[in-house]
Formats: sequence, C-alpha cells, structure tokens
Amino acid sequence: MLGFRVCKRKQSVSADWVDKFRTLPVANVSDVMSRMTAGGAPLRPFYTGPRMVGAAVTVKARPGDNLMVHKALDIAEPGDIVVVDAGGDLSNAIIGELMVAHAAQRGLGGIVIFGAIRDSEELLAGSFPVFAAGVTHRGPYKDGPGEVNVPIAINGMVIEPGDLICGDADGLLSVPLASVETVFEAASKKHAAETKQMENIKLGKNDRAWVDASLARLGCFIEV
Repeated sequence: MLGFRVCKRKQSVSADWVDKFRTLPVANVSDVMSRMTAGGAPLRPFYTGPRMVGAAVTVKARPGDNLMVHKALDIAEPGDIVVVDAGGDLSNAIIGELMVAHAAQRGLGGIVIFGAIRDSEELLAGSFPVFAAGVTHRGPYKDGPGEVNVPIAINGMVIEPGDLICGDADGLLSVPLASVETVFEAASKKHAAETKQMENIKLGKNDRAWVDASLARLGCFIEV
C-alpha cells in the first residue's frame, strides 16, 4: 500500500567506488557537479571521525515518526548509509544514541536525518557518522506511515536507493549511481590541482594574475 512499503534495493554503488571516494573532500566532489547538488546547510555532522561515504538506503518518513527508520536499520547492509527524509521537521527527534548504537553494532556506514536527533552530546563524542538538521529532546512516534528504498529528496537533492552518499564537515551530497565514475575522475583531478596550488601558496608561488584579468573582463575600474 502506498505510504506503507518496504522495497528491495535493486542496485547499489560498489564497495570499490565507496573506498575511492573516501579520499576526496566533499567540496571537490560538489565543485565538479557544478555546485548544483547539496543536502542543504542545515545538515551538519554530529560525530567525531573521518569522512562518511557509502551506499544509500532511503527512508521517507512522516515528520516526527521513526517506525520505518527502525526497519531500514534492520535491513541495511554493512557500510550502508540510512538516509531519512523526515520533512526537515525539528519538533521530534527521529533517532538517538540507542538507535545509533544498533546501527554501529550492525556495521552500517552512517545515518542521515533530514529532521532532528537527540542525545547530541553523546553522538558528538562518538565516531559513528550521523548527520542531522537539528536537535530536540522530544522523542519520536512509531505509527508510520513511511517507505523504505524509494526515491527521496532533501532540499532538492534527489537520492535514489543505492546512490553514493558523501559527508564531511562541509556538509552532505549524493552522487547518482550512473555518474559515479565520471564524477570521481573529475573530482580527483580537481583535488590534485588544489593540492598543487596549496603547495605553491606555501612556497609563495601562487599566480594571482587571474584576479585582475577577471576584473578587466567585467569592466571594473581600479584606481591606482
């Protein structure tokens, strides 16, 4: 029935691609995707640890209800990231430290909540990746409706089950499964170029001629 569905994920990004993307800052991935994809500024990390990368298990939940989130945590595979569209509502927490502990025990790769969490102090002190839009002490309901492994959208970022999810201190984004190879190649070149630029800055060799060239192209008057 529509609104109460637990679907099987039909395809997923491979573990090899997940490992490769762990080497890339989210900002570099975002740049080569034309800066058109983002989970939105409210989604921030609530953990202390390395970059989060994995395949999406998606959940569309009623705001304030986590029944289907529990089911997703039970069926997700090791390394998967459970991504929950809870409408961005911050009235009730969707997860807390108990559900995070369950996810960690099962070897999952992280949890993303487009909504609120609680037990934030404990989660911030831990290493299990959690991203959320806010915090509240008020707990969730467990009545549904909700759907697992269906297309969802977070602030306009469409996520299909099996897409690649990347998150670090700068935020969160999703790479469509069909574009993973192309995006990785472009982001790797971007990262290498920025690494070289940083080396040049430290050596005092940074070329800034492009600034005046851009201003001249825009017709800017520069008083001297």
